[in-house]
Amino acid sequence: MKTLIYSLGAALCLWSCSEAVGDINQDPNNVTSSPYENIITGAEVGNIVLQTGESARRAGIFAGQFTGIDRQHLGFSQYSVIASDFDPLWYATFVNTIRNAKIAEDVIAENGEEAPVSRGITRVLQAYAFGTATSLFGNIPFDEAAEENVLNPVYEDQLTVYAKVQGLLDAAIADLAAGTGRPQSGTEIYFDGNPQQWIAAAYTLKARFYMHTGEYAMAYSAAQNGIADPANNMMAPAGSAQEANNLYYQFFALETRGADLVVSDFMASLIEPGTGNPIPANYRGNAKTNEAGRFKYLLTKNSVGIQPNTNNGFAAMEASAPLVTFEENMLILAEAGLRSGGFDTGLTHLNEYRAYLAGGGYMTSADAADIQYDAYVAADFDNGGIENTDGIAPADALLREILEERYITLFGQIETFNDTRRTEGEASVRVPVTPNTGSQLPQRFLIPQTEVDRNENAPNPIPDFFAPTPVNQ
Repeated sequence: MKTLIYSLGAALCLWSCSEAVGDINQDPNNVTSSPYENIITGAEVGNIVLQTGESARRAGIFAGQFTGIDRQHLGFSQYSVIASDFDPLWYATFVNTIRNAKIAEDVIAENGEEAPVSRGITRVLQAYAFGTATSLFGNIPFDEAAEENVLNPVYEDQLTVYAKVQGLLDAAIADLAAGTGRPQSGTEIYFDGNPQQWIAAAYTLKARFYMHTGEYAMAYSAAQNGIADPANNMMAPAGSAQEANNLYYQFFALETRGADLVVSDFMASLIEPGTGNPIPANYRGNAKTNEAGRFKYLLTKNSVGIQPNTNNGFAAMEASAPLVTFEENMLILAEAGLRSGGFDTGLTHLNEYRAYLAGGGYMTSADAADIQYDAYVAADFDNGGIENTDGIAPADALLREILEERYITLFGQIETFNDTRRTEGEASVRVPVTPNTGSQLPQRFLIPQTEVDRNENAPNPIPDFFAPTPVNQ
């Protein structure tokens, strides 16, 4: 019987607010043996920390959504980073998530169990974490990653890793389609083992990673099989017990670290109506759009500054955090549809998404009077239209609107950093994030010091913070 690497009881508490993980060079493989269902739970908790914890906050700083104002986060905002800053983020990926998921898959095989759905879940989790890691770090280990007996895993090219991630997702979908061998009820904390929900999430992940590599027709095709109902969103569950609270809540409401980080004026200015807007010219509202409800759901103002809404909104104590969602899938359809199928395809999907927002969408605490998302028509993107006051090509004006919508909808998620890098060369349409200092935007997380010290195959020298990863070159 394999061992559980990530202890569920302490998981969220350990990683939610600080970056301290003890001695991460010690082998944590010393927990009592566990059935594969419990190991899947551990991998899922590890993935929650990876996707919604410090990696997401750090990505938000580099994407211009957050501003560090004190201590280490001030340094991150000033792009003062060193390799050891990324040690715990690498550990969250390769030990707490990927290694657990691989061990769960191995246990299923070693026990000779006919559990294709459970195996498919472990493969989606691996693909999700690998895809996230390569997006952030560039070239990473894949075939030899998180293998207990491999001391120096070989790094593989980023594009190769993305291709292998897509293959892993295809294998997972085939497993899940068998429909049998679900994990024991209550042990799988995202969908309770529902294979159809896992299949839809896997297709949305395929679409996400095709977006990263600029394969927009493939992204559009995958998204057509992705999450088609917000009720099927993959969410990180949260609860009232402190160790189970939403991780943004734990950071901003419970820890003194909340005084280290605020939402950037740029981010707030896009959605705050009225005189309080820090950069009024940026407000994206118009005759068909009122962002007051979204501003109140996402953000709040306190003595520190503008911060995520920890009371009754995005970062509330028991608010489930978005991982893979209908919202993202709809906006992939809009952007990839526009890029690969033309203006009408993109506009149709954008209006479908706006209709969802007009009904309240994901804004659970918003007042209906503060919500307006009327359908756009083609003329709105013509020269002089309400979405094209600067006279760019109509298709570019639509693309700009979709990218801006992604930036707002995916607030607090790693994908905003992927988008800012992916579109940086598209000057007329990209969300106009500017460097906090100097003339360059961050391009990657640094290969961590633990890899430099222990893995003879780690890049030497490690790629620079401002060096684009291969997919963004």
